[in-house]
Amino acid sequence: MEHPARLRVGIVGAGRVGAVLGAALVRAGHEVAGVYAVSQASRDRAAELLPGVPVVDLPRAVSGHDLVLLAVPDDALADLVAGLVATGAIEAGQLVAHTSGRHGIGELEPVRSAHALPLALHPAMTFSGTAMDLDRLADCAFGVTAPRALRELAMALVLDMGGTPVWVEEEQRVTYHAALAHSANHLVTLIAQALDVLDAADVEQPDLVLGPLVRAALDNALRLRDGALTGPVSRGDVGTVDAHLSALEAISPEIRRTYVALARATAVRALDSGRLRPAQAEPLLDTLADQETS
Repeated sequence: MEHPARLRVGIVGAGRVGAVLGAALVRAGHEVAGVYAVSQASRDRAAELLPGVPVVDLPRAVSGHDLVLLAVPDDALADLVAGLVATGAIEAGQLVAHTSGRHGIGELEPVRSAHALPLALHPAMTFSGTAMDLDRLADCAFGVTAPRALRELAMALVLDMGGTPVWVEEEQRVTYHAALAHSANHLVTLIAQALDVLDAADVEQPDLVLGPLVRAALDNALRLRDGALTGPVSRGDVGTVDAHLSALEAISPEIRRTYVALARATAVRALDSGRLRPAQAEPLLDTLADQETS
């Protein structure tokens, strides 16, 4: 894979992602020459992760750079790109990359009119915006979408940042991103709810109780998929599920509703994979259907 030459980089957005990726590019030998940061938190993050890099206005964060990295929220990307093109900030020959998971290079289509080159490089990781994220990039996949002629260069940039490039077709970006959001974001909600329930049960140090269990469950699920299913739903233990729902109703109706939705999805997957027999599944699904309407 051809290695991109040392690039002069401008970063738009010193949030948790932009500042960390900028630091990763510096570590790889590229030069981050300017960063656009609006909030004080972003400015502080830039100072910590990109020491010596000037915080500049938007035009100077873009103009004169080989690579422009747009690390902004998904919904802000289209307007930002349109504005940069309309004001002439984008220059011919520039690489213009964004870090959005949802979008491919379609949102960067306007830069082509300026003869710039679009790349979509999405790190599939949750960021803290601190230096410890740099080490996490070693295990991080990046969803890459680019014109075919730029595919090798885009992947080389990901390798430079320490990540692993994974090709995602343009028309599959939303589906790809939905999978990541459904897993990582909803996992946080699930674990937080479980910790709340353990708090309600007066369990001391609930994180120490839950940690080994969920880490093992995650590891098993990644290796075995539905083969990792255990617990009362996969066994068709209607009485246990009913007891759980009664206990959760007293603690939090919202958590009970989450349990019902996930238990129903789990039961269907257990049935489809053959781990739950139809005779076991029917009363369980009936109970969960009644709970959904109660």
